[in-house]
Formats: sequence, structure tokens, C-alpha cells
Amino acid sequence: MPEQARNVVDDESGPLHATTGHLLRRVFTATTAHAMQDGQQSREFVVLDVLADEDAPSQQDLAHRLGINRTIMVRVLDRLQAAGHVVRTRNPANRRTYVLSLTEAGRTALDGMRHAVAERDARLTSALTASERQRLAVLLTKLIADDGPSAIQSIEHLIAQAHYRLRRLGDHQLATYGLRTRHIAVLPALDKLGPCPQEQLARYLHLTGPATASIIEELVTAGVVSRGQDPHDRRRYALQLTDLGHARIPVMREALDGMERDIDDILGQDGAQELRTLLTKLLPEDG
Repeated sequence: MPEQARNVVDDESGPLHATTGHLLRRVFTATTAHAMQDGQQSREFVVLDVLADEDAPSQQDLAHRLGINRTIMVRVLDRLQAAGHVVRTRNPANRRTYVLSLTEAGRTALDGMRHAVAERDARLTSALTASERQRLAVLLTKLIADDGPSAIQSIEHLIAQAHYRLRRLGDHQLATYGLRTRHIAVLPALDKLGPCPQEQLARYLHLTGPATASIIEELVTAGVVSRGQDPHDRRRYALQLTDLGHARIPVMREALDGMERDIDDILGQDGAQELRTLLTKLLPEDG
């Protein structure tokens, strides 16, 4: 798998195109986007479900993570706080921001909402046969088993939990370098495309504009990406790797290899390949 992952990073069709982590992230992003368009309760469900996994260091971070408008996020959080489902506390690491946490009442509300996602779940899995849907649930449940058994059989929920699990694995491996799982695809992509405008990078990685902006800001702060003037359009920036950024690419590949090995160990190579095949079927047709 390490060699397979290494080749995928440089694939013309896009970095990490066929890796489990990349596919999970794309399916998670697509399902979250649909949920945020489904109405007030669906938006609240998505926010509560994300906060059930871990606190958010700020509402800006949460908005970027979900790829949604900041104004909408503020309104959703205001409603959830008024209902006693979310609490804002001053962030000790940055006194200008508030950490967002789920309350016990929020967890109770979330459990009730999970039974109302059946219709969206049916749309998500419409490309699968009944047996494929059952098999996908089995594989995802096995992948997140170390986080505790899940009583929820919603594919949307299982995809989110699997995405969170892989994100934590990658974050742990990259913490020493001040990097995170969401940075893995960006450095090899800029190595291939740079210097390039941010919009081109977002299209290449199948990321939303807000999510790309957030990631680039983190990488600029970390000193691995720089903003220069676009030689083709002096009105906009062009992004490229710094010397440190080039030096961090092997670290990214190693983290990717480690994540894919962990998946193979849990599911077996055949199970991991089956999961990738099923996830690919869930991707939007234009993706």
C-alpha cells in the first residue's frame, strides 16, 4: 500500500484520488453539503454531530470545516446555544475566540435527530443495491469499532465517524510537524501545480472555497506555503511551496501510508478495496 499511495498522490486525476481517506473525505463533504441545504433541523444535526466528535476551537474553524457560510453558522449556533445544546467558552489559547462544546442536552437532542435522517440516507445510498448498502454499513462499522460500537446504522453517520477516525489517526502522526490530516493532499498538489491560484487548487482537490482558504491560511502560518503574485494575473495571489513545504512532502506521504496500512489491517486488503469501490459509487456524478 505505501507504493500505491505514493503513486496516487501524483495521479493526473487528482492527489489521493483512490485512497480510502480521500474518498471518505469527499463523500463526507458532499453529504454534509446536502444536509446543510435540507433545512434548519438538518443543519443543526450536522453541527451537533461534528461537535459530538470533538470541540471546535472557534465558530470560524467549524464553518470552514463544514464548508458553509459564516453567517449561517452564527445563526445555527445561536439557536443551539439558546436551546441549551451548545455552549461557548472563551478559548484560553486565543482570547478573541470561543470554544464550542456539546452539552448533555445537546447529545440527547442529537440522538433524537438521528432517527430523522432516513430520507437523506436513502438519497445518499441510491446508487447502491440493498446488499451493497448492507456491506458498506458492515465495513464502516468495522472501521470505527475501536471507537466503540455504534447503535446507529445510518450510512451518513457511519461515514462521518469513519472520516473522524481517520482524521484523528493522521493528526496524531503529523502533530510533531505542526500539520494535520487536512493538509496531506495540499502539499503534493502544490508541488505539482504551483505556483497556482487558490481557485485552481480548490478545484483540483474537490474542496470548497472557504475550506481551501482556511487550510492555506494554516499552511502559510506554518511556513510551508507562500503567497506570491500570480504571473498570469497580477490582481490575484499564486500559491507555492516554500523550501520547508517541499521538505515536508515525505512526511505527508508517510502519514498517508500509515493511514492506509491501518485500514488494511482492520479490513484486510480485499475489504479495504471493497470499501473504496462502494465509496466511489456514492460520489456525486460531477465529482
